Amino acid sequence: MARLPRLTLAGHLHHVIQRGNNRQPIVVDREDRETMLSLWADNAPKYGVAVHAYVLMDNHFHLLVTPATAEGLPQMMQAIGRRYVQYFNRRRARSGTLWEGRYRCTVLQAERWLLPCMAYLDLNPVRAGEVAQAADYAWSSHAHWLGLRQDRLLTPHALYWALGNTPFAREAAYAALVQAGIGSHDQQALTASALSGWALGDARFLQELQSNTARRVVRGRAGRPPVSKKSS
Repeated sequence: MARLPRLTLAGHLHHVIQRGNNRQPIVVDREDRETMLSLWADNAPKYGVAVHAYVLMDNHFHLLVTPATAEGLPQMMQAIGRRYVQYFNRRRARSGTLWEGRYRCTVLQAERWLLPCMAYLDLNPVRAGEVAQAADYAWSSHAHWLGLRQDRLLTPHALYWALGNTPFAREAAYAALVQAGIGSHDQQALTASALSGWALGDARFLQELQSNTARRVVRGRAGRPPVSKKSS
């Protein structure tokens, strides 16, 4: 069966995952990590992609973004992917692929999933056993949203602004949200949706999405009314 195209819709929240081939490292040292972050920061505005959160792990990364156009996100990912592989291979005198195929991506209902997904990204290094607390990890957006540093890559989402009327209130509310963690059901839903490419949201949201694209947004026949059974 033909592989479904990625679901990318302008103005909607997207969760992106890119993994290293055979789970090999995509970053080895500080220079690699800074190069990746610099490429994100340079290319996101170029292609009209607002980055709300990220985490860069040794062998994969996550991005939480809103593209202004349907073409912006794939164009940004293609540009960054090519540039970074060229850099990585040149620096290590290697050749060949670095990525595990194409990146994974799905659309999320922002009102329900923005903040849980931000926490999901922040807590990735904790789940991996690399740090005890999200604030201890240097290569995510967590410190920015806690007011500990300024990150030019990031664009606040309106739902983050709604956490409080002052920067201190927003930062405290977000810190508490991450500290509380996310439930296993939400964690599994976010992972499964990104890896499968099916959209994540309530029935009304999914129906609205389906009306705006010919590509199925959930497994099965989303957006199509069931065939009524004739009485016998």
